[in-house]
Amino acid sequence: MVATAKPLIEPNTQNQYQVGPEDLPLCCPMPQMYLWNSHPRVYLPIEDEGWAKCPYCSAEYTLVK
Repeated sequence: MVATAKPLIEPNTQNQYQVGPEDLPLCCPMPQMYLWNSHPRVYLPIEDEGWAKCPYCSAEYTLVK
């Protein structure tokens, strides 16, 4: 049996992403994204407000519980 990996997400192609508790601590770009053409990784505080915006690419993240 061969395990299949989920395809990587292209960074900076969407303005809004929904993330869950499994994605915490939240960083942009996320580990599931290609990194070669993106900005430096920055950690975003999303736990208190349920929403965060990346200062580099302006991607908006909403925490879905």
